[in-house]
Amino acid sequence: MTTLAILLQAAASLVPFAKLGAGIGAGIAAIAAAIGIGNIGRSAVESIARQPEASDDIRSNMIVSAALIEGVAFFAIVVCLLIVFV
Repeated sequence: MTTLAILLQAAASLVPFAKLGAGIGAGIAAIAAAIGIGNIGRSAVESIARQPEASDDIRSNMIVSAALIEGVAFFAIVVCLLIVFV
């Protein structure tokens, strides 16, 4: 047998573990994004309570930061789903 055939056979036996890892990775990505957006919201509310005159700037920065976190989490979940179904 060639080395490539041996490596392919070894990789084929690890497919269930890859799918399990992808599922766990998608869950961790979703939970981490939720925690991050929650922290952004909490900090924004505290900042607006301290300086109400800056509420427009704080709110717009909060929305941009939350959108960036959500985009990264969505990308991570898509990669994990690709591992599961491909």
